[in-house]
Amino acid sequence: QVQLVESGGGLVQAGDSLRLSCAVSGRTFNTMAWFRQAPGKEREFVAAHRWSSTTIRYSDSVKGRFTISRDNAKNTAYLQMNSLKPEDAAVYYCAASTNPFSAPVMINGYDYWGQGTQVTVSS
Repeated sequence: QVQLVESGGGLVQAGDSLRLSCAVSGRTFNTMAWFRQAPGKEREFVAAHRWSSTTIRYSDSVKGRFTISRDNAKNTAYLQMNSLKPEDAAVYYCAASTNPFSAPVMINGYDYWGQGTQVTVSS
């Protein structure tokens, strides 16, 4: 049974940092990603990491502030979020893809999803 479980969300002030974790069980994945969804908005791409090609992608809105990483020994993906802004507030979702060739930025490029962890940023 494949499961992705996010943790690490919380309430922070603008300028603070958080590290989100995504614990994966059941199998390993070449491509892991993070998406987020604010109330009333569509889910949007944040970051993706493809291990085999060392490919890392970031949304322009988070580039330079967020870092995606993985610990394969723990089968866990991370999203380090620095210099958080109020517009970063959202439910953050971990995603995994079985696609062997790419690190997608589209929602339909991912096969498995966590249930999300809430990040709230106050100004």
